[in-house]
Amino acid sequence: VEHTSLNQIREAILSELDALGLGDQITVDYKNAQGDATNLNTIITQFVGDEVDYIVPIATGPAQVAAAATKTIPIVFAAVSDPVKAGLVTALDVTDKNITGVIDAIPVEDIFKLAAELTPDAQTFGFVYNTGEINSVSNIERAKAYCDANGLKYVEATITNSGELLQAAQSLAGRVDAVFTPIDNTVASAMSTLAAEAIKAKLPVYTGADSMVMDGGFATVGIDYDILGKQVAAMLKRLIDEETIQENPVEVVNEYAKIVNTTTAKAIGVELSEETLNDFIIIE
Repeated sequence: VEHTSLNQIREAILSELDALGLGDQITVDYKNAQGDATNLNTIITQFVGDEVDYIVPIATGPAQVAAAATKTIPIVFAAVSDPVKAGLVTALDVTDKNITGVIDAIPVEDIFKLAAELTPDAQTFGFVYNTGEINSVSNIERAKAYCDANGLKYVEATITNSGELLQAAQSLAGRVDAVFTPIDNTVASAMSTLAAEAIKAKLPVYTGADSMVMDGGFATVGIDYDILGKQVAAMLKRLIDEETIQENPVEVVNEYAKIVNTTTAKAIGVELSEETLNDFIIIE
């Protein structure tokens, strides 16, 4: 589906491929499944039938469909949080299939440490996520473990599609002190809805990605998707230069960023000192 995070990845991949001198050597067939599983299967089937040289699925769902559709075409995924649980690879350092890529595993524990720094009174968190996204469930499990170990409480507001996000967000008002949402494509596709409701309730929303802060979230120690896109492009370049999948095991995005939305901070009444802001990338 198209939303800020995934669009940012795609644009970064294309830009870096061009910077690596491949712009006039490759043809890119871009398809957007519009959040529909039937469309996704049709697209991947078409790619396999066309015998494309590489498939670059962005996010876990497309990667799983691509992996099921072909065992021969090289697949380089972008933004899969847990490729082992998703059944894409046996282990992160074992590349024994036709698939590799770059993980957007978020530093969940660091995000909660950031919350303790910026909003120390927050003792109960609302978890907003789609139960059908493996990447989200994996990160929520880590969030629960952190909260349990540190005496924090949590309330879950789960969804199965973006149309349920408004009600989920409204259900947390008056029950939690802050919200955490991981890199969840369903939430990200309607992030403005969650942000608006959280602002009404004066709740800080801690997210898993910089793009979700751009779309109205409060803060993160999260993924810089420009960096992730560049890593994917570099991996593709090595494969085009005749390296093998086996020579390119799965990578973790190699750079995180502390990001805060100062407009959101003002709207929810969180004051941030100049000294604090010196450590952040600021979004206004």
